[in-house]
Amino acid sequence: MLVFALAGCSPEPQGVQPPVPPPPGQIPTNNNTVGSGTPEQTSATTATAVISPTKGNKVQGTLHFVQEEDGLHITGEITGLTPGKHGFHAHEKGDCSAPDASSAGGHFNPEGMPHGAEDAAKRHAGDFGNIIADQTGSAHIDKIDKIAKLSGKDSIIGRAIIIHKGADDLKSQPSGDAGARVACGVVSVEK
Repeated sequence: MLVFALAGCSPEPQGVQPPVPPPPGQIPTNNNTVGSGTPEQTSATTATAVISPTKGNKVQGTLHFVQEEDGLHITGEITGLTPGKHGFHAHEKGDCSAPDASSAGGHFNPEGMPHGAEDAAKRHAGDFGNIIADQTGSAHIDKIDKIAKLSGKDSIIGRAIIIHKGADDLKSQPSGDAGARVACGVVSVEK
């Protein structure tokens, strides 16, 4: 009996490393997501981002991403906005932990392109343009993006989606002068 108790306390077999938490930018693994590896290593056809408010804001919602033949189909509802246009971007890090979402870093830009409109030939992979909130503060999103993807180097899996306080002017460098970050959510693979 003593032998069994000691065997249960033995260290990991030589050459086997204990599991470590994933580094920033990798797909979070919890009850709402599956998969592992960096965004570039992940192959998915559907993903979701639950959007939560930054400190002092009330913006929230859910976005759905479906990889289709003609691009990345983005749909969803965002509430708690002021009426009008709001910058809408994928950011480089999947980290919404800072009260102002500054932990998400800059726009996702794997090709080193200038900031631009969502239909520009040269733009960040994370430049999704603007969403428009109605008089009740709700925005309905239904668009197809031709650059961002759910796999490969342009994958937004594990990256943050940021909603900004103001409109993206679609030209100012490096990020469109859209103002403060009012909401953030990380793109996760759907089960």
